[in-house]
Amino acid sequence: MLKEKVFLKKVSKDRIRKRIRKKINGTPERPRVFVHKSNRYLYMQAVDDLSGHIIASTTSRDKDFLAKHKNSKNIESSQALGEVMAKKLIDKKVTKIVFDRGLFPYHGRVKAMAEGMRKGGLVF
Repeated sequence: MLKEKVFLKKVSKDRIRKRIRKKINGTPERPRVFVHKSNRYLYMQAVDDLSGHIIASTTSRDKDFLAKHKNSKNIESSQALGEVMAKKLIDKKVTKIVFDRGLFPYHGRVKAMAEGMRKGGLVF
């Protein structure tokens, strides 16, 4: 019975992910920024879907990020991570992106990451 519940949860998450990815595509000029959050850390990647390459990535596990922000599970550190990602993309001359929240609702830490990227100068 537990195995069936886990399987059904995975299937419903895959359905949500596919529904969102059907509408969102990244190009070299306007990459897709994918957000993943675990219980402990945050991950962000800018992906060019046409070639399948990762343009830039950042995580709350980076040593220099952890030195500044001890707790990576709050909204302030999420916003700071968005600013770091914005800086990396602007250094690569990318100013417009497509935001992909994955299967996570757009509130809390995911929203803070998006606001941090907007504060950093990205347009989406």
